[in-house]
Amino acid sequence: MTGTALKDPSLRRSLALFRAFLHEQDDPDACYSLLARDSVDQVEAYDGPVTGRTVVDVGGGSGCFTEEFRRRGAHAYLFEPDVTELGAKPPDGAVIADGYLLPLYDGVADVTFSSNVLEHVADPQTFVSELVRVTRPGGLIYLSFTNWLSPWGGHEWAPWHYLGAERARARYRRRTGRAAKHTLGENLFAVHIGPTLRQVRARDDVRVVSARSRYWPFLAETVVKAPGIREVATWNLLLILRRCPP
Repeated sequence: MTGTALKDPSLRRSLALFRAFLHEQDDPDACYSLLARDSVDQVEAYDGPVTGRTVVDVGGGSGCFTEEFRRRGAHAYLFEPDVTELGAKPPDGAVIADGYLLPLYDGVADVTFSSNVLEHVADPQTFVSELVRVTRPGGLIYLSFTNWLSPWGGHEWAPWHYLGAERARARYRRRTGRAAKHTLGENLFAVHIGPTLRQVRARDDVRVVSARSRYWPFLAETVVKAPGIREVATWNLLLILRRCPP
C-alpha cells in the first residue's frame, strides 16, 4: 500500500494519527509506518511523485521514513547521528552522521527530509543551513519540529513541562520509576515558532512554500499566522522550503 488515502488536512486524518500516537509505545511499527506514509504524502503533495528522486533523510531514527520513500521508488538515504536510534534493522546503507556536518556534496538531494529533529539540536540555524547546502537549487526541504510551548513540547514528560522542565522530569520519574529520556539543554531544546520563522524567512537561499501545522485538522496555515496563539495551537510546525538558485 502506498499513501494513507487520508485528506490533508482533515479531522479524519488527524484522528487517525492521534490514535496511532496513543499506541506509540506498544505498537511503534504501526504508529511510525502510518506517520511515514502521511509524511511522504505531504512531500508528494508539494513536489510531485518521489520516484527516481534522491532523498536525504536527516535524523530519521530507525529508518521508517527512508523505507517509505524507497517503497515509492525514491533513492533514499538515512543519516542518523545516534547509533542507538537505528534499531536492530536499519535500512541498507544507513550512515552514522551528524546533521551539522553531513558527508555529502553540495546540492546532491532533490528532497531533504527532517522530521522532528530540530528540537533536539543545540544550534538550529546551523542545522538548517546544512539541510539547505545539500539540497539542489529548486529542490524541496521538508522540516518539521515540535515547538516547546506545544502540548507535546516536553516529549515524554509533557504537558507538565509548562510547570518547568525539572519539575516535569521529576514527576515522570515518580510516575514511571525511571529517568526521562530527554533533558532540557542536553538533548531537547526550547525551540519556538516565531523566532524560527523569522530566521528562515530572512535567508536568501530558500523560499518558504508553506508554514503550517503538520497535524492540525483544518486551517493548517492560518493557525501559524497568529502570534502567541501559534506557539501552543500549532502542535508541530511543518516548513516546506524551496532551495533558491545561487
